[in-house]
Amino acid sequence: MTIKVLVCDDSALVRVLLTTVINARSDMTVVGCAPDALAAREMIKSLNPDVLTLDIEMPRMDGLDFLEKLMRLRPMPVVMISSLTARGSDAALKALELGAVDFVAKPVATDPRALANSGDEICDKLRAAYKAQVARLREVPGATEARATPALPSRLLDERLICIGASTGGTEAIREVLIHLPAQCPPVLLVQHMPEMFTGSFARRLDGVCTLHVKEAEHGEPLRPGVAYLAPGHSHLTLTSRGGRYCCALSQSEPVNRHRPAVDVLFNSVAACAGRAALGVLLTGMGKDGARGLLAMRAAGAWTVAQDEDSCVVYGMPREAAHIGAAVEVAPLKDIAPRVLNQLLRGDGALRLGPRTESATKVR
Repeated sequence: MTIKVLVCDDSALVRVLLTTVINARSDMTVVGCAPDALAAREMIKSLNPDVLTLDIEMPRMDGLDFLEKLMRLRPMPVVMISSLTARGSDAALKALELGAVDFVAKPVATDPRALANSGDEICDKLRAAYKAQVARLREVPGATEARATPALPSRLLDERLICIGASTGGTEAIREVLIHLPAQCPPVLLVQHMPEMFTGSFARRLDGVCTLHVKEAEHGEPLRPGVAYLAPGHSHLTLTSRGGRYCCALSQSEPVNRHRPAVDVLFNSVAACAGRAALGVLLTGMGKDGARGLLAMRAAGAWTVAQDEDSCVVYGMPREAAHIGAAVEVAPLKDIAPRVLNQLLRGDGALRLGPRTESATKVR
């Protein structure tokens, strides 16, 4: 089946570039190009596209305003086209909260190699969007009401470690998990497939809604309870040990599973360094990244959980994990944080991560 794509961008050049890269694929075609949101609205009615690419800054109606109306009145898969700027990254993340499946940087016409690479990325994300459960995208933001969380014994803050990996649909899924973890919590390591410019904004947005302190990971920094460390978009994140303490390590080695950061890289390092002291969580995403790493964690004695199909935006990575037996449990997104906390309270197989450290105090 051919995926029907509607392109909406106020730049004629970008419309031509997107049409060129999309129509070069045998499994998709551009059925129309709209110069603004109002034109796109009419084309959606007449052309019934499968996926919409949507610019953020446009005349007559801003892309975010249009997206909010679209997801309320006629939900459909949307991939945002964003410039790689700080302003663009904040807007792209807001778009994900409103229901967009994913975002991608605008293609660069002056660099043939960059254009080829961005074309592959754009089409991969269009395929993922085509398979996405769009109705689920509107459920996640409303599902983040605060819930009472059990108090964790202080010794667990130093004895355990949580690691989470996600891709398509993962920004909202990660938020749903983190917002229900208490401030006094074991360290959390995070990998979300995301470009370099966006991870800092994502960490700040999470930090603003979570009781945990959320930040981008820095090379060599020791892990502290109460802190979630997000892999920056330019580097793999791994767990290492130095001087009896566990630390973050960053590497710009080659992409794994076509990703840097890659979930498998993190999970494999956690399996080797933390073993059964760790808990592994694999959330929504296209492809297979993280499944083999989660299996390595389970083989090392860690408790592992994968998100279930019904609550995933794209049931790819968790499906592979379940298929190969990497997940001890498979659970709906809303149940993952409670199950993590219950597992921590059980204290099965807890191993010390190193010398006692002071829990981080979040500064607002």
